[in-house]
Amino acid sequence: MPASSSPLCLLRLSALGDVTHVVPLVHTLQHARPGLELHWVIDKAGHKLLDGLPCVTFHIYDKKTGLAGMRALRGELPSAPFEALLQMQVAFRANVLSAFIPAHRRIGYDKARSKDLHGLFINERIPDRPGIHVLDAIGSFCEPLGMTQTEVRWNLATPPEAHDWAAAQWQDDGRPVLMISPCSSHQRRNWYADRYAALADHAAAQGWQVVLCGGRSELERNTSDAIIAAMQHPVLDLVGKDTLKQLPALLARAALLVTPDSGPMHIANAVGTKVLGLHAASNPERSGPYSDRRYCVDRYDAAARRYLNKPASQLKWGTKIEFDDVMSLITVDDGIAAFERYRADHPR
Repeated sequence: MPASSSPLCLLRLSALGDVTHVVPLVHTLQHARPGLELHWVIDKAGHKLLDGLPCVTFHIYDKKTGLAGMRALRGELPSAPFEALLQMQVAFRANVLSAFIPAHRRIGYDKARSKDLHGLFINERIPDRPGIHVLDAIGSFCEPLGMTQTEVRWNLATPPEAHDWAAAQWQDDGRPVLMISPCSSHQRRNWYADRYAALADHAAAQGWQVVLCGGRSELERNTSDAIIAAMQHPVLDLVGKDTLKQLPALLARAALLVTPDSGPMHIANAVGTKVLGLHAASNPERSGPYSDRRYCVDRYDAAARRYLNKPASQLKWGTKIEFDDVMSLITVDDGIAAFERYRADHPR
């Protein structure tokens, strides 16, 4: 396809895992249209992670600014309409925000995945393909433009100084690193501190170094403190010490990341780190680590049977099972078995 002088606009505000899933689409669009002028309306956290992505102009929208922020955003955008807006978020706020972005073609989700009046703000839809991963659904936004995402390529624009910072956090003594990012923004997806501690102690007993990472929220600090208190072996505590620019570099130093369905899960996958994902509230086939789910614990079907009285195969694709104690279905033995699957595949 020849170089295009008609700019495109992406709209995807959150969360960190989802904006990470958009990056391969960016590369697909840029590869198909050399010289493409590409704009992305994004939230503050997503911008902190992806700032510096080559040949992308970011426009930051803070949801706290409401309609005033939407009007201000309109003033930042090019005066001429975009060739197309790829409206990759169905939440009501994002739908309203999309109305402030001028575009001839307004491409959104299929009817099955639409909600919050999404259909009123678009004039084209991506194909309806139930049963695919979130990343593949996002990748299909290029199809109405005559493209196909056949290759998933990552580049999170992590600067060299972020890798330098990560390298300085501990000395590489030859031990593999088990990193634990214990919290999702959805609290009912989170596992329990005593179970993380038991899995970490098992890894340490096998000669692994254990590193904790996470953000600066009270939940993450309290959870990490509880893990440390319950452990019998030493652990390196880096919770709250990195920035979003440093996080990909930090995750890249791990051999294996333990985490629930979360942004760090998908960032780790993007930098090539294997993930021991903990899934009961969400389906790993839809929202687990895209490249390799061999080391995930999958109790999604058990959760569907216990809390919704039907097997997972009978649920609408994308159904969340975020009930109190749903993560109790994942035992310490489940975590250890997944860890040992990784060890068997990667002998030292």
